[in-house]
Amino acid sequence: MTATKKPNPNLDPLVLPLNGSTLIEASAGTGKTFTIAILYVRLVLGHGQPEGGALAAGLVPPNLLVVTFTDAATKELRDRIRIRLTQAAEVFSNVAGNTTPTAETALIHQLRDDSYPDPATWPDCRKKLLLAAEWMDEAAVSTIHAWCNRMLSEHAFDSGSLFRLTLETDQSSLMDEVVRDYWRTFIYPLSPELMDEVIDHWKTPDQLQKAVRNLLLAVDSLDAASGDVEQLIEAKAQQREKQSKTLKAHPWADWKPEVTDMLLALNKSKRLHGGSMKPMITAWDTLLDWENSDELYPAGLEKAGFQNQTPEVLATKLKGDGDVPHHQAFDVIAELIAFCENLPSAEADILRHSTHWIAARLESEKQKRSEMGFDDLLTRLDDALHGPRGDQLAATIRRQFPVALIDEFQDTDPVQYRIFDRIYRVAENHPDTCLLMIGDPKQAIYGFRGADIYTYLDARTGAHERTWTLGRNFRSSRTMVAAVNRVFEYGDQHSSEGAFLFGKGDASALPFQAVEANGTKRLWATNGKLQPSLTLWASESENTDKSGNRKGLAKGNATLDVAGTCASEIARLLTLGQQSLAGFALETDLSDIEPVEPKDIAILVNNRKEAAAVRDALGQRGIKSVYLSDRDSVLASPESKEVLCWLKAFAEPRQLAYARAALATPTLGLPWAYLDQLLTNEMALEREIERFMGYQQQWQSQGVLPMLRSFLMDFDVPGRLLQRVGGERRLTDILHIAELLQQDSLQLDGEHALVHHFTAILRAADDEDEHRTLRLESDAGLVKVITIHKSKGLEYPLVFLPFGTAYRAENEKQAFVRYHDHNDQLITVFDPTPNDVEQADKERLGEDIRKLYVALTRARFATWVGVTEIENWQLSGLGYLLSGNPAAKHSLSGALQQLAVGHSELFVESLPEATGQHYAEPAPGALGLARESIREAREDWWIASYSSLEYSGLSGTGIVFASEFEDAESQNLLEEGTHTNDDEDAAILLSHSLHYFPKGAGPGTFLHDILEWCVQQGLQHLVDNPPLLREQLTRRCSTRGWSDWVDTLEHWILALIRQPLPLGDSGDSTSLASLKTLRPELEFWFESRNVSTRALDKLVTQNTLNGADRPRVDGGRFNGMLKGFIDLVFEHNGQYYVLDYKSNVLGDNDSAYTNQAMGEAILDKRYDLQYVLYLLALHRLLKARLPDYDYDQHVGGAVYLFLRGIHAPGAGAFCDKPPKALMEQLDAMFDGKAAAAEVAA
Repeated sequence: MTATKKPNPNLDPLVLPLNGSTLIEASAGTGKTFTIAILYVRLVLGHGQPEGGALAAGLVPPNLLVVTFTDAATKELRDRIRIRLTQAAEVFSNVAGNTTPTAETALIHQLRDDSYPDPATWPDCRKKLLLAAEWMDEAAVSTIHAWCNRMLSEHAFDSGSLFRLTLETDQSSLMDEVVRDYWRTFIYPLSPELMDEVIDHWKTPDQLQKAVRNLLLAVDSLDAASGDVEQLIEAKAQQREKQSKTLKAHPWADWKPEVTDMLLALNKSKRLHGGSMKPMITAWDTLLDWENSDELYPAGLEKAGFQNQTPEVLATKLKGDGDVPHHQAFDVIAELIAFCENLPSAEADILRHSTHWIAARLESEKQKRSEMGFDDLLTRLDDALHGPRGDQLAATIRRQFPVALIDEFQDTDPVQYRIFDRIYRVAENHPDTCLLMIGDPKQAIYGFRGADIYTYLDARTGAHERTWTLGRNFRSSRTMVAAVNRVFEYGDQHSSEGAFLFGKGDASALPFQAVEANGTKRLWATNGKLQPSLTLWASESENTDKSGNRKGLAKGNATLDVAGTCASEIARLLTLGQQSLAGFALETDLSDIEPVEPKDIAILVNNRKEAAAVRDALGQRGIKSVYLSDRDSVLASPESKEVLCWLKAFAEPRQLAYARAALATPTLGLPWAYLDQLLTNEMALEREIERFMGYQQQWQSQGVLPMLRSFLMDFDVPGRLLQRVGGERRLTDILHIAELLQQDSLQLDGEHALVHHFTAILRAADDEDEHRTLRLESDAGLVKVITIHKSKGLEYPLVFLPFGTAYRAENEKQAFVRYHDHNDQLITVFDPTPNDVEQADKERLGEDIRKLYVALTRARFATWVGVTEIENWQLSGLGYLLSGNPAAKHSLSGALQQLAVGHSELFVESLPEATGQHYAEPAPGALGLARESIREAREDWWIASYSSLEYSGLSGTGIVFASEFEDAESQNLLEEGTHTNDDEDAAILLSHSLHYFPKGAGPGTFLHDILEWCVQQGLQHLVDNPPLLREQLTRRCSTRGWSDWVDTLEHWILALIRQPLPLGDSGDSTSLASLKTLRPELEFWFESRNVSTRALDKLVTQNTLNGADRPRVDGGRFNGMLKGFIDLVFEHNGQYYVLDYKSNVLGDNDSAYTNQAMGEAILDKRYDLQYVLYLLALHRLLKARLPDYDYDQHVGGAVYLFLRGIHAPGAGAFCDKPPKALMEQLDAMFDGKAAAAEVAA
């Protein structure tokens, strides 16, 4: 067992030894992050290290590991450490000797004055600190998973990891696939009779997946089930049948007259009421019928006629003082009832079987795909550290990170601790390294995620006496700190197991150590008086059973009552705040008050049901709130179904059923009378259909997002929704869905493809994709509702904990329970016994107590707690602390009064009645005048590309872009497929010709991407290995519904690669497959100094394509950087070429792709400007790389390959090489050396 715990010494961050392994216990609000930053400063300086020690020279951020558990905490730590390093550098500056220490810099001043008294040493210290602050972007501050991923990648040989393992952050789709494989393999083949038993527990694969998910975390500790699913079910069926036959074998017919006479005698003697006796006698007829039937048990066992004939119940039914009659039948009936209530089930066996099979299949699939999930990062590094090369890997990591600070260490699981223990050898306390484990075991509340408080206690044992405590609270007021101290000291004193259930006799592995209060300048006050910091609302039950024993309050009613009281009190306080009668006042001058506002209040709940009850009560009183713990997918919202209705109507506006369904959606809020009119008034319906046709046209021309925004504005949806309770939430969801649709539409071809795609993802809307998680409608100035788990690490001025006695106990009906055995090892027990359930529920209670500690330590000034006498309220965390023993029969009000006596910071009152008081939100103030900038305007500077040019007279949609672009090609593709024919025959579409391949941006991007992949693989390699190309095409086409095009595309690509490609007027040609030197997607950047786009256009027009007419470039300038991507750059016979793929449709057969037609397309789309800029980039690159570079000798020109025309006489290749003079003029122009060359166009 874990060793008992003595009180820790308080930590001095300037004295703490920074060698070996140390555990720092940081209670809530005691400055944990501040302490980490100060220790970081010391480590950078090498402070406190023995002379000549391994860490004496100080460390730099890349070698100083800081690990935490969330991305948000990582960012906060990095920023706080950077600030502290900068402050420390200022303290060590020469002018800092006369500065006055602040609360934040006092310790750094003390560090400087005590340890570096000689000012001559300050410049070196300052240099180290400034360097570290500047280096923080590369600091080794990361989550545990990110760090493990880095170690596996950087030390691939020692860890035995593949170099190219892909980290898959969301493996839900893989999990879905594997579970369905299991269902198909083992469940579908079952006979209907056996299938029924599975369906009794899990009706769908999704339900089985939920049951298995938590078990997968501990699969190695589960015994494997013997046999397949069919055998497991049949074995339990035989067991049930055997037990039933055993029960039937009793002499029920002989017992019936004996028991009947016994019951009649009891009735005659007035000890048994006739109303109870008659059903008992009638039950025997049912027993005899069952005895001769095939049924497992008699019907109606739950009724009083049977229940009253068990020894325990019969004793309660008899009156008088006589003995309770005994008969063997009563004992057997009790066995029969127990058998019926606990029928042998294959549930546990199937769970074991499915968990092992699914875990093995998951691992196999991930290996095939070279994938890892987050949990795999930990297990792979752990396996590597304990494998054959583990010693070498541990030593390598130790050299790389001689110091590690592990934040939130109470949330560590066994695997994580094994990793750090293997590297830093906790028990050995090695002086050449430093491991600081920082956490608070009282806040270990993430057991459901695998975090293990017993692991923390093991680490404490390893650290031995090297455990320190942060014992001063800087967050809360002195009265708030005193109130929390009182609650947990009371629990510690009144239970033999201590406040946190780790006590044994006079010692405890986890005692409560009271913290001191640093205090706050302000305290909570109302109506000019200071108020208690902890208010306890007692809601006692007045219900009793027939025997006069107290019965708990109904949980549902209690929840609504406390939610109403909570909302009423908040409305009262906010109303007082508007009058400056409630808020945060100076203790020395209560008239100096900061009024309370909605943003100051947080309500902590256990789950979404409690959150819904509270938010509903707040909404009824006019108080806006936001739920900060919502992790639902926006696609699971009701609004997603409405958006789908709209999309269907816009995609097919002539489908009357779709149009009527869209108009009837609740969000539009159209009157019923108007909707009824649409059924009979054809003119009205036609007007709506014409409007929908307009939306269809806007969708096709501008995209789904602009179209949906227009639709919402036309129907005044924002204005209508924002007037409703919850309307802001609904509008946020609709706009979020619209953004997701816009992103998805970029990879899809047309409206119908998007509708089909959206329909499919709605069927799987419970995924956990972060991009689809519900967004906050707003959190500005609102009351915050948040789960206790999510609130950990946060603080709020005022906190309400309305459901303080809520709990969820473990029970025997569960398929399995989990708890720690006598060796502190977590075990999973299937078909749990009452003792197993008791052990598991004790650990549940321990975590509930720690959750309560987290909840009570969130407030800075005051907390309100609802203490409701629900059934067995003593089994809650707060109930345990109040009653002293979960099993004690204690008066709720008595326990609360005993807690509060002598402590003015606590106040106990009966739960106030909910009121209808309404909070009137203040009207928004008028907007002030915009501030005028006093800074001198800077010259415009931006990043541009070919696509940022605007043209006059360009056919098709005008190109208008912002100043930052990723790739010109994406816009070109939009232009390349504007000629469509909706009436093309399906048979033609499937012909073996690329002329009929789908048109538009999506297909264009598809062709571009597959050609890029081909170049990356090696073109000659694909010619030699066609199956490799076909496999890739099959995969890519299947995801887009283009499987029928695989043959066509394969033939086309191989022909494109093999055939000669003309390279201009010289008559030279080459096949792509024969090229030896080539580079796909070559990115370029070069400076553009105030380049006139009209001057650029004039130069290009005069020097290319014989000066032919073309659309003119509108006026503008390039000033900043010009960037782009060239599809392909290759070398042939000593000359370099740029090649660009074009999927433009010039006609429906090869004859349309003449050199003249391609030249006209070049001019129409202004590709001449594009290839001139590409050649300028190539010209500059070669000039810098080739020693004897000459444009005429080394540049071959531009090849624009029209992909649909490769079988035309010119192979679809349009070639041009602008003159050298043009390149030199442009080179000078972009360098800003050719101002005189700019001419007005």
